[in-house]
This record gives sequence, structure tokens and C-alpha cells, in this order.
Amino acid sequence: MNENQIQRVKHEMCEVGKRIWQKGFCAGNEGNHSVRISDDWLLCTPTGVSKGFLTPEMICTVDIEGKQLERCPAAAAGWRRTSEVLLHLQIYAKRPDVKAVIHSHPPHATAFACAGVAVPEGIHPEAEVFLGKVKTAPYMTPSYKELGESVCNQIGPETNTVLMGSHGSVNFSTSLMDAYYKLEILDSYCRLLLLIKQVGRVNVLNPKEMQDLLVVKEKFGITEPRLKNLTTVGADNPAYLAGFAPEREPR
Repeated sequence: MNENQIQRVKHEMCEVGKRIWQKGFCAGNEGNHSVRISDDWLLCTPTGVSKGFLTPEMICTVDIEGKQLERCPAAAAGWRRTSEVLLHLQIYAKRPDVKAVIHSHPPHATAFACAGVAVPEGIHPEAEVFLGKVKTAPYMTPSYKELGESVCNQIGPETNTVLMGSHGSVNFSTSLMDAYYKLEILDSYCRLLLLIKQVGRVNVLNPKEMQDLLVVKEKFGITEPRLKNLTTVGADNPAYLAGFAPEREPR
């Protein structure tokens, strides 16, 4: 990227940070996001600042070893890169196609992560199309390399979202805005799931309905490995479905 392109990315990172803050996905100075700008460098948010108050000058430039470039404007102004940059770097290494990563604490999704309840499959078509199977990584101490290893162990070639046990979420994609859309969809879906619990009734797509939906998804150009083994779809649903009357479970 040339300097003008880098500046546009920094402005986009500030805009996305503002949206994250306005949505309540991160309180205080929580969360972080990054964009890969070359094989060797990425831009990431600074530590100790609310995502709603970012400015382009605060955005840090980091190399593939996680070292902040001391000649970047943020370093000169005293801003230091997020301590979670190692998590981002591990995801980029695992998936070279990924260009942007967002780590956040969306409250409805984080409720599932803290409760140890898997996000169920086969309940809402949009979630199946845009998120796919959402896995949960075991809890690991933030800022330790084991956190990234735990997350990366859950990532396949089709994965775009992982919940972090007792912690939050990480979303990633080929662009920062698309990663942000995944974050919005994740928390919206989890909010819907919690509302369904209050209603006390849920309809789960049957295998034929699920197959037809995933075929449509692949027609959109989104690879869906679950089509090869539909018998595994919903295997993690019982923890969420517990409490619903048996006659109100899958049709």
C-alpha cells in the first residue's frame, strides 16, 4: 500500500472503532482490531484507549514479530500497540487470506462464551449463511501466546468467527468492514437466541431444510464443508436446547 492507502485504512479503523463503541461491543478501553497492509506489516489499535475515540495518529504499525515500528507516528506520540497483537498475528499466520481481525466483547455473544454454552446451529438462516459454525475456544489468559493457539485450533478454512471461553469474540475476514459485519451479526444472533429462551419455544431446521439452506449458501460463493456431513450439524445444540419442552424441540 502507498501512504494515501494507508491513511484511508487508518481512518476506516477509527470509524469501525467508533461503531464498536457505539454498539456497546467494548467498554472502556477494551478490544482491539488490526489490518494487514503487507506481508511484513500490519496496522493495529493502541493500548489504553477507547475504540470510540481513536484518531489516525494513534494507529500503530507493527511487524510480523509483533514489534512496533518506532518511526511510526503513533510511536512518536507515545501510543503503544495493543498487547493482543500476538493473537492477531497468529490468526494471520494460520489464514494468509485474512486481512483484518477484530477482537471484541459483544455482550450477548460473550454471555455464551462465559456460560460455556455453544452457539447453536440451524435456528436462523442468516447466521448460518454469514457466520457458519461458531466454535468456542477454551479459556486462556489474555495476552499470552496460548490464547492465540487456543483460538487458532478452532479455525478452519471456512471459519470467520470464534468465541473465546469466558472472554469475548474474534472475527476476521478479507476486509475490516466485513469482519465488523460478522461481529454485528454474531451479537445480533446471540441476542435473538436469548430472546428465544424468554419466549420458551424454538423451531430447529430439520436436516432437509438445513441442506437446502447450505446449498443456497454455496450458490452465493461461500464454501460450506458441513454439506459433506450433515449428521454433525447441531451436535453441540443440546446445551442451548436444555430447558425447552421436548415437544418444542426440532420439528
